[in-house]
Amino acid sequence: MNRLAKAAVVALALSTTAAPMFAQAQDRDRREYRQDRRDDRRDFRQERRDDRTDWRNGRYDDRQSYRQDRRDDRRDFRAERRDDRRDYRWDRSNRDWWRGRADFRGYNGPRAGYWYAPSYGYYRVEPRYAGYRWRTGGYLPSQYRSYYVRDPYVYGLRPAPRGYRYVHAGGDILLIAVATGLIASVLSGVY
Repeated sequence: MNRLAKAAVVALALSTTAAPMFAQAQDRDRREYRQDRRDDRRDFRQERRDDRTDWRNGRYDDRQSYRQDRRDDRRDFRAERRDDRRDYRWDRSNRDWWRGRADFRGYNGPRAGYWYAPSYGYYRVEPRYAGYRWRTGGYLPSQYRSYYVRDPYVYGLRPAPRGYRYVHAGGDILLIAVATGLIASVLSGVY
C-alpha cells in the first residue's frame, strides 16, 4: 500500500473513534457548565434571601437612629433660628437697628414723595399720603396693600390672624383686612 492509502485509512479510523469521544467531551463540558450555572443561581438567590433578612432585621434599628438624628437636627435648627432672630429684631431704642439687614439693602433714609418697603424698595406715593398718620379703623388705599411684611417676627409681631396681613406703609406697619383694607392696628415709626 502506498503512503496515501495508509494515511487515508488512519484518518478514517481516527475520525470514527475521535468524533464520538470529542462529542462526549463536549456534552460533559456542557453539562458541567449548566450545573455550574445552576449552582451560581442557587447561591445568588440564597445570598439575596440572606440580605433581605438582614435588611428586615436591621431596619428597625436604622429607622430609630434616623428618627433620633432628625429630632436632634430639628432642635438644633430651631435653636439657631431663634438665636438669629434675636440678633435681627426691631429695637425701638436703637434707631439704626435695620443697618446690615439684607432686606434694607437699598434703604438710604426717607425720600420726599416716596415710601420704602423692606425687600421691595422705594415706591412713589400720592402727595396727600406723604406725611399721613394712619389710625385704627381707617382704610389703606388698594394701591398700597401689596407691600406685605415678610417676617413679622423681626418687628416683634405675632403672625397675622386669618384674613389679615401686615403691610408696610411709609415708616409704619399696619395690620389690615386683606379684603377691605380696614386698618386693625398701627405700629408707628419702625424705621
